[in-house]
Amino acid sequence: MDNLLIVPAITAEVELLQQLARQTFQESFGADNTPENMKHYLQENLSLVKLSAEMSNPDSEFFFAMLKTQPVGYMKLNYKTAQSELFNSRAVELERIYVLKSHQGRQIGQMLFSRAVEAAKEVKAPFLWLGVWEHNTKAIGFYQKNGFVQFDTHPFMLGNEKQIDILMRLDLPIPKAQ
Repeated sequence: MDNLLIVPAITAEVELLQQLARQTFQESFGADNTPENMKHYLQENLSLVKLSAEMSNPDSEFFFAMLKTQPVGYMKLNYKTAQSELFNSRAVELERIYVLKSHQGRQIGQMLFSRAVEAAKEVKAPFLWLGVWEHNTKAIGFYQKNGFVQFDTHPFMLGNEKQIDILMRLDLPIPKAQ
């Protein structure tokens, strides 16, 4: 995609991020979950207050996938203590990566993923890790294709339903000493 750019998201763009985050989450999981649980998750986890706080955290980064002037996807990376679980303080967590349904199948997710790997290598992280819903077979296949392996599971609350996320990691090459 020649016109696609992966750019950092800034706090002033929180409303744009919220709109994209809510739409992509609904597209991804709305059909498989109750409307009540979806509504609760969107209100609690993708509110302007919560997203603003996440964007202001110096150990988190958001990126937009921009097609001309339109955001068509985004991702969130967590470093150090911003990670949702601290397996290794030097590792990097890919907490969210979403692409609008209308733009899937165009390598946008792959471009966001490549930027995540690049960011992790820049900080000399030993590995990049993420959690993915056990029923999200499309995403699990994407991550496996990109070299991720399962190493654990953890619970994920969606409204009042306890779901299971598969934790996956991609070991990164250790930089050679200069």
